[in-house]
Amino acid sequence: MIGLGTATTQLDTSVNIAFPAITKGFDISISDIQWVVICYVLTYASLLLTLGRIGDTVGHAIIFRIGLIWSTAALLLVSYSPSFGAMLFFRFLQGVGAALVLSCSAALVISLYGEERRSRALGIYTMMLSVGLMLGPLLGGALTAAWSWPAVFWFRVPLAVGALLMLRGMPASSQHQAADRFDILGGVSLVLGLVTMLLALNRLRELSAIWFGILSAVAFAAFISRESRAARPIIALEILRQPGFALLNLVSVLANLAAFSVWLLVPYFLARVPDYTLTESGIILATAAAGAVLAAPIGGRIAGQHLSIERLAIAGAATIGCGLLLLGAWTEQTPMILRIVGLAVQGVGLGLFQLAYSDIIIAALPLKDRGVAGSLVLLTRTLGTVAAASVVLVTFELLNIQYGFLAGFQKTFQLVALLAFFAAGLLAVSRRRIGDPNSKI
Repeated sequence: MIGLGTATTQLDTSVNIAFPAITKGFDISISDIQWVVICYVLTYASLLLTLGRIGDTVGHAIIFRIGLIWSTAALLLVSYSPSFGAMLFFRFLQGVGAALVLSCSAALVISLYGEERRSRALGIYTMMLSVGLMLGPLLGGALTAAWSWPAVFWFRVPLAVGALLMLRGMPASSQHQAADRFDILGGVSLVLGLVTMLLALNRLRELSAIWFGILSAVAFAAFISRESRAARPIIALEILRQPGFALLNLVSVLANLAAFSVWLLVPYFLARVPDYTLTESGIILATAAAGAVLAAPIGGRIAGQHLSIERLAIAGAATIGCGLLLLGAWTEQTPMILRIVGLAVQGVGLGLFQLAYSDIIIAALPLKDRGVAGSLVLLTRTLGTVAAASVVLVTFELLNIQYGFLAGFQKTFQLVALLAFFAAGLLAVSRRRIGDPNSKI
């Protein structure tokens, strides 16, 4: 039921396939289509931590239910958008619904399995997220061909309604202290800081990135000042100052930046292969997410028993690098099976890393902060993907101009592979470890 609910957000990868149809339907330029993504991603990413804290205060199941109801309405509104401007506003509303659903989903999964089986629960949760990413492009193509672009939105409505009906037996709220209050001013400054930071990353090639960066720094300074005096901060500043914790979150951003290059560049490579149909290209690309689907539950079973969770994180980041190196060796003559292997290896590494990273972060924060912990995991993942959209594309464009498409493609993946290995190295050389919340970091 939780997996079905989170599918309403993860299946948004189906929207990418519908970009040409949306562009034609609203008679807009190709450059305008980026706002369909920006309005959605910036909204849910900036709200995750704030809504995670609200979920910790009023109950995770309540926030999750509200998110499903909100998402149902928003998806229907997007499906019937009368204009492109209206669509962007409805995508903003959809982003609010996604933040409501995602901010408390990890906490709910752990509550169903129990703290003693946290790693296994997170393995299943990571698998659920990856299944949505895998199925999105496959379903999006078929739905768009049959019913045009609105179908990639309305087909998720029955999933949200079904998940809502299946949640009827779940307790409405977790226990919380009467003194627990949500810090509104802290939440506003945090959201403003995240929005402007994400816009700065998205606009790295423009002068406006500087101004967004300055606004983000001011907003975060206000957030830190507020939280240092708050009785119940959104996230405890003490843990953010600890080098091991900060390092791990940086590594997550770097690993996801490297991994997301697959979704940015591989479609362009496959489009140049004349022997592949659009369906075949979609299936090949989906193997990247399929690797994570297979690896995450297996990692959840071996974590802490056969391999420490810290070493699993290092192995996952290094495996991402190995897969990206295989992609960097592609030529137009590379057999399909070798292309699939490279994508699958990268996916396996991403699944293992995200599982291990989630487990370490959630264990490091107190039980009462489960919503914040789960939201932080998703936030660093989103920061990595947003940064990739600027950094990787700029790198590829420069290398493409200098060396041509194939050599530029290869060199770009070799560079991002080095970035993944660097992330693994940061974890390996660090002697500070994050484990039980009662232990020293």
